[in-house]
Amino acid sequence: MDLVSCNVRPGGRALTHVVASGLSNGSRAARGRGRLLPSLLAAVSTLALGAVTAKAAENAPSRATDGPAVKALMAKLESMEQRINSLQVELKDAKAKKAASVGQSASLASRRPADKVALTDSKDQRGSASKASLNAASASTSNAMAFADPKSSKTGEQAPERAESPTPASRLAAAFADSEPKPRFQPAADLKGPPPSPGRDLFGAAPTPVSGMKIGMYGEIKFGSMQNPDANGQWQNGFDAHRLVLLPTYQVNDYITFNAELEWEHGGIAFDNDDKLHGAVEVEQAFFDIKFNDYFTLRSPGVDLIPISFTNLYHEPTLFYSVRRPELANGLIPTTWYAPAAGFYGKIVDGLNYQFQVSQSAEDFGDSFDRRGDNGHITPGGYEGGINGLEALQLSRPPIGDNRQLSNQLAYTFRLSYTPSFLPGFAGSSAIYYSPNVTPRGAYATDPNGNELQLGKNAMTIFNTEARYRVPNTGLELRGEYAFVNFSNPENLRANNDLVDDNNVGKNMWGYSGEIAYHFRAPNDYDIVPFYRYTRQNFQTSGMLGSDLTNGINNITGHGDMTFHDVGLAIFPNPSLVYKLNYTKVIDHSAAGAMSDRILAGVGWLW
Repeated sequence: MDLVSCNVRPGGRALTHVVASGLSNGSRAARGRGRLLPSLLAAVSTLALGAVTAKAAENAPSRATDGPAVKALMAKLESMEQRINSLQVELKDAKAKKAASVGQSASLASRRPADKVALTDSKDQRGSASKASLNAASASTSNAMAFADPKSSKTGEQAPERAESPTPASRLAAAFADSEPKPRFQPAADLKGPPPSPGRDLFGAAPTPVSGMKIGMYGEIKFGSMQNPDANGQWQNGFDAHRLVLLPTYQVNDYITFNAELEWEHGGIAFDNDDKLHGAVEVEQAFFDIKFNDYFTLRSPGVDLIPISFTNLYHEPTLFYSVRRPELANGLIPTTWYAPAAGFYGKIVDGLNYQFQVSQSAEDFGDSFDRRGDNGHITPGGYEGGINGLEALQLSRPPIGDNRQLSNQLAYTFRLSYTPSFLPGFAGSSAIYYSPNVTPRGAYATDPNGNELQLGKNAMTIFNTEARYRVPNTGLELRGEYAFVNFSNPENLRANNDLVDDNNVGKNMWGYSGEIAYHFRAPNDYDIVPFYRYTRQNFQTSGMLGSDLTNGINNITGHGDMTFHDVGLAIFPNPSLVYKLNYTKVIDHSAAGAMSDRILAGVGWLW
């Protein structure tokens, strides 16, 4: 604002003209230069001096003729004061929002690269990181598939920038699209700045006590009726407080972030019979990410998810529509599959990202901890294998505590995720997992005479690919997945050497699924999603070998050759809450049949 000096005369006309002109011209200049508030304060000071002079002039003989000019001046002064108060509030809110930016939940953060942050002066980075994160959050919202409004998903249309943290809708949509590199966490908090505003809460209940810390959570509760194959297919009602998960994240500085996932399953754990609990408490993630640039982020040694299959990485209940997780994620890919691990990830080009991980190998051991001897070997007397023709790989996950792993072997996983720009609404990934040996220390075969014979090495390779497509400008959504497992020496699997007839495993396992869903937007803005999913999988293919073969116990019973039909409805009052109802028809090729149909309802949440 160009302030001009003025000589106030008793007539007051020159005062009104000169100051008003200065306000008009100065305001336009100040807006252009972003210095409106200081200029307005200077203008108010000038106006105040003019008002005092005008007040003194009221006693002059010309008071009657100058009254309207003074009133106009006072009205302008009041208007300016109101504008200043408004700008002060806006400035205060903007500073509070910047100071309160904190890490996103580990559940989504652990699979998504961070904002672009170079290892340079932190003062220069904080401002640019904030803008980059907000732009990325807007982009993730515009590319959302699971929760995007079809009317706003036109090609090339971009969501407006907003000076606020990504909402649950944008976080979930970004996870669903798997469209790295979207922000893994929000801009680094200024650890030396003022405390966060009351709006940045832990669960919305209390202000976050530590700048840079954020805690999210997700969970699911299930109930319904299921056939029990062990009771000859009898329908039995049940309830399961399946999981409650806390997601603490801490932003150490501009380029180092800690993520964790702490889970309570099936109601918790207890040791007394009258506690009526038989669940688990688990650490599913705990690691530090060190970001160098968009192309390389180092993940420290810790507990991490194996980066194979979309559902293993993004297993929150708001990201799939059935009450239970998709069938391929309950055996061929043993979700939630986590292990001691380290690795790195980043962007190759826009729309194409990679991740490489070294982890503790899966183990062909599925028995209790007391079968893990103090000598680091399996104890004699028989044991259950971790890989079999009934549950596939579900029991093969290695432990993460007390140095109780039964192998020195490391496994290697490489994953590519892609969101091609030429096909809006499409996202997918492909991954390969390789372990040179899944046979644990001290593994043995048992023959009919009770002799225990040592088992040799057995390499395992898993290939998985999946795709998701939300047709633009419609409610139609399509998903598909394929998984394939190969064993180099299946004769060394415990399931083929345990004198049990119905769990034998062949050279390969495989499975595939296809799903169709449609999103209807209710008048109350609920997202209503009916869906159907078809799944086919076979855990007992040909090529079975082992001591069971020589003893005539290598029959392909058909228990592991299964087909699933899932049909149901998912209702989202908002993207962070879902109510579910679905029926599952299970068919296998055994003599008695699967006898495992189920009708389940559930509620899931993530925030």
